[in-house]
Amino acid sequence: MRAPFFTQVAERVRARETLLVVGLDPHPEDLPRPTPTAARDWARRLMDATHPWAAAFKPNVAFYGALGPRGFEALGEVIAHAHDLEVPVILDAKWGDIASSSRAYAQTAFATLGADAATVSPYLGPSAWEPFLTYKDRGIFVLVRTSNPDADFIQEYGGEPLYARLARRLAQLDPNQVGMVVGATAPDALALVRALAPQHWILAPGLGAQGGDPAQSVWVALREDGLGALFPMSRAISRAKDPAQAAREWRDVLNRYWEEGLKRTTSPLRPVWQRWAPALQALAEGIFVHGMVQFGEFILKSGRPSPIYIDLRRLTGYPHLMRLAAWAYTRLLRPLKFDRLAGIPYAGLPLATAAALEGGWPLIYPRKEPKAYGTRALVEGPYRPGEQAVLLDDLATTGEAKLEALATLRRVGLQVRDVVVLIDRQAGASETLAHHGLSLHAVFRLTDLLEFWVDRGLLSASMARRVRQELHLL
Repeated sequence: MRAPFFTQVAERVRARETLLVVGLDPHPEDLPRPTPTAARDWARRLMDATHPWAAAFKPNVAFYGALGPRGFEALGEVIAHAHDLEVPVILDAKWGDIASSSRAYAQTAFATLGADAATVSPYLGPSAWEPFLTYKDRGIFVLVRTSNPDADFIQEYGGEPLYARLARRLAQLDPNQVGMVVGATAPDALALVRALAPQHWILAPGLGAQGGDPAQSVWVALREDGLGALFPMSRAISRAKDPAQAAREWRDVLNRYWEEGLKRTTSPLRPVWQRWAPALQALAEGIFVHGMVQFGEFILKSGRPSPIYIDLRRLTGYPHLMRLAAWAYTRLLRPLKFDRLAGIPYAGLPLATAAALEGGWPLIYPRKEPKAYGTRALVEGPYRPGEQAVLLDDLATTGEAKLEALATLRRVGLQVRDVVVLIDRQAGASETLAHHGLSLHAVFRLTDLLEFWVDRGLLSASMARRVRQELHLL
C-alpha cells in the first residue's frame, strides 16, 4: 500500500530538495496534432525531462478531456508514467458538487485515473470535498484564493473575505489529507492563510507566466518547519527551449528563497525580525506602509517627547491587517491562563475585540470613568469577582495607562497578572508593570521593528539611528 499523498510529497521535497510542481497542460498549440496520443507523448517527454527536479506533476484534466473520450485514457497513461518515475500526481480538476456527484468525481480522480491528489472547488460547501476524504491515502487541495486576476470578485467578498473564512474552516481538517490552493500572485492572502492554517500544505500557483514574485511568496507560504508549500510551473517550463534546464533553474530560484527562509528561523546571529513568522513580517510592513508610523517631534500621552509616533488606531481601516494583528495577539494569549480579555479603551478596544473573536474568548473593558447613569458600571461586560483577566492594549510606553486599567479591574474583584500589547516601545513599561506583579508580553519590540523597516528599505538607517539615540535604545 502506498504512503499517504502528503507523506509522499514531504519525503520527495526533502530527498530532491525541491518545491517545484511541473504542470502537464497540453495546450493545442503545443501539440503537433490535437490528438490524445500526441498529448500523452508530449506529457511523457516533459516528465522524462523534468522529473529529477519535480516534487510532483500536475496535469490539468480540461486539456485531456477536450480531446474526447480517449483523452481521459491518455490522462490515465500520463499518471501511470508519472508513477513509473516515482513522482506523485496532483490532478488539477477543480471538481466539487453535491455529495453524490462529488463521490463520482472522487472515484474518477482516484480510482479510475489513479491520481494521488486533486484540486477541489468548495463553492457548494463541505459536501463538495468530504467524499474525497474517504480515500485515506490521497489528498486534496481546496481552492481558497486563486491566482487569476479577477479572483477578488468572489473570493475577497465580505467584511472578512470569503477566502479567509474558508481557510479557517479548512484549518480544522486533517492536514495529512487537506491542503489549500492560494495564488502566489496574492502574497498578502498567502500570509493570512498561512497564519490561519499553520500546519496545512499550500499549493501556490501564479509564478512564471502569471507574474507572481517568488521573493514575495515563497517564504510567506512555507510553514515554520520550512515545508508545507508547493509552487506549480506550467508554460514557463513546457514552452522553454530546454524544459529540463528551465525546471532546474526554477527549482534553484525557489530553493534560494527557501534557504533564506530557513536561515531566518534557525540562525541566532540573524536579526530578530528574520525569525518572525511570515504573517508577522506582513503585519510589521503593513503598519509602516499604511501610515501608522510618523517621524518628527511629538509629545506622547506620558508627556515624554518622542521622534516617532505610532498610531495603531488606524489599523481598523485595514481589515487584512486587523486579522493579522488578531492572529498575532492569539499567539501570545494561548499559553496564558485567564478567563476574560480586558481591552483598554480606546485604541486597545477594537484590537481586543478582534483578538476575542479570533480566539473565542469573552471580552470586557474597564471604563475610563464610571458610568454616570444606568448601572454606573466601572467595567463593561459579564464577569465574576475572582476571575483572571488579561489586559490587552495597542502599545506599551511607560505602563501608566495599564496601571489605571489594573486599578479599575481590581476594584471590582478581578485578578490580573499579564498584559499583552502589539508593540513595546521599550520605555520602561516592562519594569513598571513587573513592580506591580504584572508580566508584559509584546508581539514586537520597537528596536526590532526599526531594524526590520531599515532592512526592507522602508526607513533610512540615519532616521532609525536618530530614533534609537533620542529614545536611548542603543
